[in-house]
Amino acid sequence: MIEIEQHRLDNGLRVVLAPDATTAVTAVNLWYGVGSRNEPDGRTGFAHLFEHMMFQGSAHVAKNGHFQHIERVGGSANATTWFDRTNYFETLPSHYLDLALWLEADRMGWMLPAMTAEKLENQRQVVMNERRERYDNQPYGDWDERIQSLLFPPAHPYHHTVIGSMDDISAATLEDVRDFFRTYYLPNNAVLSICGGIDPAHALGRVDRYFGAIPPGPEPPPLPGDGHVPFSTGETLRADVVAAVPLPRIYMAARVPPFTSDEFYPGHVVSCCLGSGRSSRLYERVVRGGLGRSATCHLLPLTTGATIFLVIATGLPDTDPDALEEAASGVLDGAPTLAREEFERAVAGLETREVRDLQQVATRADLLSMYTTHFGTAARLNEDLRRLREVELEEAREWAREYLHGENRVVVRYLPEGRA
Repeated sequence: MIEIEQHRLDNGLRVVLAPDATTAVTAVNLWYGVGSRNEPDGRTGFAHLFEHMMFQGSAHVAKNGHFQHIERVGGSANATTWFDRTNYFETLPSHYLDLALWLEADRMGWMLPAMTAEKLENQRQVVMNERRERYDNQPYGDWDERIQSLLFPPAHPYHHTVIGSMDDISAATLEDVRDFFRTYYLPNNAVLSICGGIDPAHALGRVDRYFGAIPPGPEPPPLPGDGHVPFSTGETLRADVVAAVPLPRIYMAARVPPFTSDEFYPGHVVSCCLGSGRSSRLYERVVRGGLGRSATCHLLPLTTGATIFLVIATGLPDTDPDALEEAASGVLDGAPTLAREEFERAVAGLETREVRDLQQVATRADLLSMYTTHFGTAARLNEDLRRLREVELEEAREWAREYLHGENRVVVRYLPEGRA
């Protein structure tokens, strides 16, 4: 059980404190309620672009100074952007807590004075190069773009990728970026979690000192488009991609209940049974069966209407893509026959993984921010293991019957050039 205190400043900033007397390290984690799902048509990639802009200095911090200040005291810092959120985080010796708080507060409250057209152009080029390197010129690099565009209709907030399109990134103006900041980078749209070697009363006082003067803004606008989508694609939707890839690979996905639904938990167990580790069904069918070198399954913790159940299977040089797809489909079709032994093994594995993750203060702080953002309370994290243990075998089987059939499936196959 994690000791948790939850507070809210007058400006709306939610603060989560989780002291841990066993460590001299503190993790500071700041979640903003903005991700790629908040981007309308013509503005894709803005959340990720802005993550880059947030390291270009603020009113009292020089360009790249955030990293320099944190690394100088032996800490680390970074940020990530995803579908539902953007987060900024530092891990550093506990007696430097003030440094991390001052840096994050300066970005939240005094970013605009330091934002320039030169910095925007510099980071625009960085992001565009990142897209070229990780998506356009990387084997299998555009898989998520293809999966999302098939799995979610154009009006759905998850239809486009986090990285965004080249056209939208290149069209971003300085005023567009400033408007984005004024809309989403507000204390009333953020969660600050502090975990590790802290005294809660002292930490809360320091938070109020650095963040308390930042004024709140209006509530962020509703999500663009329509987040409601049935848990069915109506048929198996597919695309074959002939590309410069070394091996055939299959990506297979389904729409399933989101992270905020109680149905996420049986789905979590099913995904572990099918594709986590060498005892999983996918590994047995694909790898031990001689069809491929790897096969995994993942359930993404997304929150808007539906989330993604994802299978990835990579073949061998002589693997027939049809046989690889047939094997992966067979595992999904056979999921309602889960045996008690594999079900119990999956639950135990998920428990072990969660406990191991919680031992790291940085991961603990991130999870506290996540649960506060998505559920309104960080205390939900303490209920996670109970909810997982309450899943019954027949519940998991029924979940698989309901969501993993052929009329709720997307398949993207990568075929090496010359073998199509």
